[in-house]
Amino acid sequence: MPQTLSYLAPPNMKATIITIGDEILIGQITDTNSGFIAKSLEKIGVQVHEMISISDDKSHILETFAKVQNEVDFVIITGGLGPTKDDITKITFCDYFQDTLQRNSTVENHIVALFTKMNFNVSQVNRDQALVPSKAIVLQNQFGTAPGMWMTKEKTVFVSLPGVPYEMKAIVTNELVPKIVSEYKRPYILHKTILTYGQGESIVAERIESWEDNLPGFVKLAYLPSPGRVRLRLTARGSNEKILQTTINELVEKLVEIIGDIIVGFEEDESIEVVLGELLSQKGLTLSTAESCTGGKISEIITSISGSSNYFRGGIVSYATDTKVSLLGVKQTTIDAFSVVSTQVAEEMALGVQKVLSSDFAVATTGNAGPSKGDADASLGTVCVAIATPNGVFSEQFNFGQPRQKVIDRAVNKGLEMLLKEILKNY
Repeated sequence: MPQTLSYLAPPNMKATIITIGDEILIGQITDTNSGFIAKSLEKIGVQVHEMISISDDKSHILETFAKVQNEVDFVIITGGLGPTKDDITKITFCDYFQDTLQRNSTVENHIVALFTKMNFNVSQVNRDQALVPSKAIVLQNQFGTAPGMWMTKEKTVFVSLPGVPYEMKAIVTNELVPKIVSEYKRPYILHKTILTYGQGESIVAERIESWEDNLPGFVKLAYLPSPGRVRLRLTARGSNEKILQTTINELVEKLVEIIGDIIVGFEEDESIEVVLGELLSQKGLTLSTAESCTGGKISEIITSISGSSNYFRGGIVSYATDTKVSLLGVKQTTIDAFSVVSTQVAEEMALGVQKVLSSDFAVATTGNAGPSKGDADASLGTVCVAIATPNGVFSEQFNFGQPRQKVIDRAVNKGLEMLLKEILKNY
């Protein structure tokens, strides 16, 4: 396979993402907007050049705008569009573009309709959200009062979006991305994510070293590790979509030949819980959980997926030892003989919740996550995971070390991994 294909070199389209807000800089809230915007732009061939967080200060905003002017094709800004006096993005836009605010009737009508639907009075402050720079192209905000704004200066497009995540996401998805796609010629960017479980990053890298060394120049590989799993993301960039897709498919086929034993799924940005949910739905199978050391986190992850009610029956967090007995039917004699942190107890927990909630499969966890021991003598980091199936139950014991959060995260991933492998292998 050739290392480079010069005719595949794409035109360079770059973006800078700017988040405005002191609450981000002091750590009061976490910036999740930038990640969503970056993924959305990447899918349509716009490469994010940098992400910047700045304060709610006019001079700081203006200075930052001037720095990125003509350095990138798009500047995407979030935050500072609220109705209160500390939200200064619109005013700052006017200063930078030498513009004035004017009332947009479409936006105002939307605001009135929004408040009427909720049986709220529309204050003048809320109505004034319809004031936008006269030169701006309005990007409609379906779920809020602050519209997005698209303004162009010289070689750079500046797009201002509200900071409220669900409002921002709707504008990006329904307004911004379609507008960029329709108005700009962009390179193709294809992603393929390979989901692996059970081996660490260094081991995976060693196994695929020769394959990685022979990747063509227009394909990049990224390792995305987390406790108990590694996602391998292939990204192909170029002007010929067919060549990119064919190349990606060939590379994945070769990769399966090398590490097929640890691959549990494919797709762009798909997690194991998504893959697992799709399998359970397709096969008409159901799942329940019995959790001790993981504290309900497996159930939380499963139910984070839309449509999980089709296959998830429910979960029981039997954190205390006596609840394992009273709710799940774990025998006290089993606990006395093997301790509460044991594969024997984990198996009885799995079988118990499988029976109580009438599910085809069940995942159970019990362990010492730390930092101190509970009702068992097992070493810190010890976790037992059991999987109940329509044909029986099996379990494994692990030691995930410390700290506590690492143990919990790895136990969750291991439980999902064991379940997924069992379904793929036998059902």
